[in-house]
Amino acid sequence: QVQLVESGGGLVQAGGSLRLSCAASGRTFSTYYMGWFRQAPGKEREFVGATRWSIGGTDYTDSVKGRFTISRDNAKNTVYLQMNSLKPEDTAVYYCAGGPFVAGDGPRSLRQYAYWGQGTQVTVSS
Repeated sequence: QVQLVESGGGLVQAGGSLRLSCAASGRTFSTYYMGWFRQAPGKEREFVGATRWSIGGTDYTDSVKGRFTISRDNAKNTVYLQMNSLKPEDTAVYYCAGGPFVAGDGPRSLRQYAYWGQGTQVTVSS
């Protein structure tokens, strides 16, 4: 089992920046992908980006490419989501997630993520 705890959300003006953190504990060695998802009111949860926990590499949804960056600190068992040039449409609850590798699906599939954090609210004002 892996426990995930997000932090760093808040209220920011459009064009501003925030950095979210996701601290992992437990059987982190079993984790393949660490992903970030978000869910706005009345909308489905959507993929934001992901990294491979042990070997790196990243994937981002088109709407955040060039603005968001995922990084990881394996020594601290922490993954970060640096969000720059924030827009009001980025407002959502942001979740980090992880899980063992599931063959046949890529990092954008929910099937890759058995463990989820509690979420942190990000609000971008115009």
